[in-house]
Amino acid sequence: MIQRIFLCKDMEIPPDLPYRVCPVEREGAYLLYRIEGAIFMTDELCTHGQVSLATGELHGYEIQCPLHGGAFDVRTGLATEFPCKRPIGTHRVELVEDSIFGWFE
Repeated sequence: MIQRIFLCKDMEIPPDLPYRVCPVEREGAYLLYRIEGAIFMTDELCTHGQVSLATGELHGYEIQCPLHGGAFDVRTGLATEFPCKRPIGTHRVELVEDSIFGWFE
């Protein structure tokens, strides 16, 4: 079953920085990104080193892992830099008035 879950207010997401959210209805954390006016969401953990990407650097649409320097495209989740090989999860987001919602299976 697909759920729509409130994540945060739109104004809370800074431009060009990862923003960590932990919805009470889900286990774990997720990252939101505001890039060129669009909002994207990924899982928080790097699939290579199981470290949080929340402190990673955002370069365009790529989030760089702070542990080994690998990177992922936040739009697709695909690994774009070695040593990362497996994609991270991505999730659909929706802006309704001033609130951000995520869609989860």
